[in-house]
Amino acid sequence: MTDGKRFYITTAIDYANGPPHLGHALEKVGADAMARYRRLLGQRVHFVMGLDEHGQKVAQTAAQAGVTPQEWTDGIAARFRQAWAELGIGNDDFIRTTEPRHRAAVEEMIRRMQAKGDLYRATYAGYYCVGCEAYKTEDELVDGRCALHPGREIEWMEEEDWFFRLSAYREPLLALIDRVDPPFVQPVARRNEVRRMVEEIKDISVSRSLMPWGIPWPGDPQHTVYVWIDALTNYLSATGFPDPSYTETWPASVHVIGKDITRFHCVYWPAMLMSADVPVQESVWAHGFMTMGGGKISKSAGVSFTLEEAVERHGAEALRFYLLREIPWDGDGSFSFDRFDERYNADLANDLGNLANRVLSMVAKYRDAIVQPAARVELDEHADAAVRQYRAAMDANLLHEGVASAMRLVSQANASVSVAAPWKLAKDPEQAAALDSVLASLVRSLAVAAVLLSPFMPQRMAELWRRLGTGRAEMPLLDGVGAIDPAGWAVEPGEPLFPRYEPAKA
Repeated sequence: MTDGKRFYITTAIDYANGPPHLGHALEKVGADAMARYRRLLGQRVHFVMGLDEHGQKVAQTAAQAGVTPQEWTDGIAARFRQAWAELGIGNDDFIRTTEPRHRAAVEEMIRRMQAKGDLYRATYAGYYCVGCEAYKTEDELVDGRCALHPGREIEWMEEEDWFFRLSAYREPLLALIDRVDPPFVQPVARRNEVRRMVEEIKDISVSRSLMPWGIPWPGDPQHTVYVWIDALTNYLSATGFPDPSYTETWPASVHVIGKDITRFHCVYWPAMLMSADVPVQESVWAHGFMTMGGGKISKSAGVSFTLEEAVERHGAEALRFYLLREIPWDGDGSFSFDRFDERYNADLANDLGNLANRVLSMVAKYRDAIVQPAARVELDEHADAAVRQYRAAMDANLLHEGVASAMRLVSQANASVSVAAPWKLAKDPEQAAALDSVLASLVRSLAVAAVLLSPFMPQRMAELWRRLGTGRAEMPLLDGVGAIDPAGWAVEPGEPLFPRYEPAKA
């Protein structure tokens, strides 16, 4: 189990058949916020993302573009890396399934599973969805098509493959899924669905004989390693597996994935790890979908705008904030530009941005920009409560609730300004101590809010921290937030952190 200091977090590796879109971004931004929160706790975080580059769909897309599969995936990988950099994703590694280190890990997994006697040859016949790169049973089809890719024709496949003896792991998997402390399947509301999957498992095909773009099956080059055993092993290959040093990072603390691929991460992958005598990952967090116009945002469903357009609307940091403020991390939520505009102006420009501007300006005007020593007041108690609420939410991976607790503090601070009316206190010399307390508590609340919101808006909150004049380049760890004392800080008012958005008039 995690030793309390180590935290290894991954996201699903995206499929290399097209550029990144907003649906990809939700997962990556959410996982990044989880990783940054763990760093606030002082944990040693290793955060991995990547790209799934093999499979029939990639080969077909490359052929349509008139390039080789490797040329295609090289170009797509560059676009994904650029997108995540622009969104401020702080991943430690980016694994590609075409890398030699990944192939070595896949070959070792197969060697171990063969040694266990869990791989055998047999003939498979069934429906195959190229979009999912997965076989489908008839009861999974809707009107003869895949429910996730209704625009694609379903294919009938019949060939001799290598099979994994998945059914042999039914009981160990059930015990894993039924584990309560800590729960393996998260949010726990998804547990029963996954349990039903395990109760009905059968052996699965793990190779293809007619797909040249992939990793050749060790000892049987006429076969290619099937996409799921290939792709899933990325979580291990990113740790250096099979080099013994991989245990310094593995097992993963959490795999962050979409709810549509729980079968592969909560059933197939742990069974493969058991077969290979590798410790199973500690948990899987299956977030919901982001919808627009009633449908899931995905390449196959069609996206009416680009990720770049969403970033350009109010900037990358505002988009990060909006996604994790608006979309429940344990459920589904919808995206709209109108709602994005509303959230940006209400939460960022008006509440947080205006609070920072007013408070820093008042300290500069009434106290020559230096925060004075002062007694604590009620707002300081609200700040302490916000930290407790935030930590409870973030420990439970409820990112939207974590944001909400920080923004409640911002609202309380704004209310405190209206009630205390520092501009009135400044006119009465006998109220000097009261003014000092009001200003100090407001600055402290801004400092606390900057720390709490830093996993969501790391660059803007770093800038707010700098303007507060703390004298420290780095924010404190979360355990040290309660001890923040702004006395002596030299604040630096500046341009608005979040300029108000005024839509163009028709």
